[in-house]
Amino acid sequence: MRTRLYLVLAALVAMCTAASADVLVLHSSRDNTLFLTPDGSLSNGAGAGIFAGNNSLSNTRRGLVYFPVADSLHASAIIDSVELRLNVDSAPNSTAQMVSVHRVLADWGEGTSLSIGGAGAASTAGDATWLHRFFPDIVWTTAGGDFEPASSAATSVGVSGWHVWKSAALAQDVAFWLSSPASNFGWLIQGPESAPSTARRFDSRETANPPELVIYYRTPLQATQPSTWGRVKSLYR
Repeated sequence: MRTRLYLVLAALVAMCTAASADVLVLHSSRDNTLFLTPDGSLSNGAGAGIFAGNNSLSNTRRGLVYFPVADSLHASAIIDSVELRLNVDSAPNSTAQMVSVHRVLADWGEGTSLSIGGAGAASTAGDATWLHRFFPDIVWTTAGGDFEPASSAATSVGVSGWHVWKSAALAQDVAFWLSSPASNFGWLIQGPESAPSTARRFDSRETANPPELVIYYRTPLQATQPSTWGRVKSLYR
């Protein structure tokens, strides 16, 4: 009888410490593009595209994307893995390019600038630019954005369709943002910058295919009643 009681107690303890697995899909709530210019005059806060890589003239573009992690998950959630998903809308050629994502280290904005193509539009108040975190008077410490030099993830990006970034470091970024919401400034998207015509245009949040962050997580379960030895013995009375 005592052996059976121990087994039941062990099962109850396991139930108390278990966690339910779940999946959350977030869409970006902010995105933009940094266009290489000497004065920070170009941006694309309200545009349909996020650009990363070099255009045909080797002018560099870097994307920015932000997801409201702490607004959507309880602080007790345990992050198992994450996927960043971006849809490629267009590319200058059929050569696949390695595109990396980096954790951004300072806050930035999304104004009302609207570029139809990949040339950029005149920066508006609050826009992130190559020089500014918030146009026209709050600047990056380093032109081109303040971000971790080491990438959180990288993947080969083709001509069109959805592409996925996934790694342990990417999951660590999300876990960090969940525990420290004030440190969440999103990711910078960086394509090859040593040759012309490497750029990719990704759909922004203004399109039908906005950037997605898929979070696989667990939530610790709370026992509905204390698991005491007396309660276990009462099951056999």
